[in-house]
Amino acid sequence: MTTVDDMGYEFRTARPEDTEAIEALDGSFTTDTIFQVAVTENGFALQEIPVDPPIHKVFPAENTDDSDAPAVERETNSRTFVAVGTDGILAGFSIVSYASWNRRLAIEDIEIAPAHRGRGVGRALIGHAAKFAGESGAGHIWLEVTNINAPAIHAYQRMGFTFCGLDTTLYDGTPSSGEQALYMSMPCP
Repeated sequence: MTTVDDMGYEFRTARPEDTEAIEALDGSFTTDTIFQVAVTENGFALQEIPVDPPIHKVFPAENTDDSDAPAVERETNSRTFVAVGTDGILAGFSIVSYASWNRRLAIEDIEIAPAHRGRGVGRALIGHAAKFAGESGAGHIWLEVTNINAPAIHAYQRMGFTFCGLDTTLYDGTPSSGEQALYMSMPCP
């Protein structure tokens, strides 16, 4: 699958030669608001609050057990989609996996290079994931995002994702300790 959208990006399934660029992509972000999580007796509440100074988050390199496998294709029910700019440089990627037992397509990772944010690259990558979800028989698309990544949360909401869960301990013992994992989902089109 290869498509070139109106903006000139090429969208396709990743190839082995994309692995190095995927691993090197800058997924950091800066935000001046976060979603404060309050655990309640019957669930949780979120309130977007300002932070001063702004938070700049750089995600640490991942250490995975399947590091011998290329990032572009680890399982048959997984896909890595890439967006390549007109200059031939990787603009973003998404790694997705489908689980048949609950008909869920999980967005395992999605990153857009800073110079390409706000141009619809993330929305297009989610669109390719949604197409794969439909082909796989998925009923919904699901993702996890840290509560401090307000820019991504807003983007996901604009795409139709809604909050569906919370894990207050997922990041304990990691460099992201103190943050909470928010889960978002949307039905497949």
